Amino acid sequence: MPFEHPHGERRRAVLDLDVPTQARVADALVGGRDNYAVDRELVDRLLRLAPEASTVAREHRAFVARALRTLVRQFGVDQFVDLGAGMPIPEETHRIVQRHNPEARVVYLDNDPIVVATGRALLEENERTHVVDADLSDPETALYTPGLALLDRTRPIALILADVLPHIDDDTTARETVTAWLDAVPPGSYLVLTHHHDPADGGPASALAQAIRAEFHGTPVATKHRTRPQIEAFLQGLTPLPPGLVPLHTWWPDGPRETPVPPLNLLRLGAVAMKP
Repeated sequence: MPFEHPHGERRRAVLDLDVPTQARVADALVGGRDNYAVDRELVDRLLRLAPEASTVAREHRAFVARALRTLVRQFGVDQFVDLGAGMPIPEETHRIVQRHNPEARVVYLDNDPIVVATGRALLEENERTHVVDADLSDPETALYTPGLALLDRTRPIALILADVLPHIDDDTTARETVTAWLDAVPPGSYLVLTHHHDPADGGPASALAQAIRAEFHGTPVATKHRTRPQIEAFLQGLTPLPPGLVPLHTWWPDGPRETPVPPLNLLRLGAVAMKP
């Protein structure tokens, strides 16, 4: 049974190139080309606080790649929804999963007009990959957009929430968003989650989390670092795969680490969890 029947009015994002967006800032952070001076200015501010931020951003994507590879190869998942997908990057979700299963289906969902336009242009000839223009935090509307008809929700679907929830400041809205998307997929589905973390222990990592939050408070890319219990709440009712909710670099790394772990690495936790 596919997602069907449009429902409600969608909130449209407004294109304003004088205002930074999370998608373009993330693109600038890893050296992409789909960003503007206003986005790069915020990246410069972040790098002054945490010079290793670009490296850690790449490590974040490496975690997502390992998680997706595990779901395809070990658990046979062949349907994916990348929520708040952001700008296209070299190791995009569809490239990772379709490398291991060419029949896998991927839906990218974002409401940034540049993300949507760029993604659709790049994926025009990939019939198993769609880009949906929708707001993930408005699931009652987003769940019924026509692009999601690519998926069969009688079979397991992997939902990807990578670095998305930290930009939903209200805890109730964030929890309700996760719950609504999980309620829409069948048992045996998975959630790939990453979230900015505040250890709240008075140490250097916690101080850095608070400094980042203060630096970007009130900007379009304001970030909320939640505590471990707050992040664990998003996984309530799910069964995490070992090793559970951990710093990203410790989740089944591809090999031994050759560089020291900077404090910024401790400010992101990730998990892959199954809906029973």
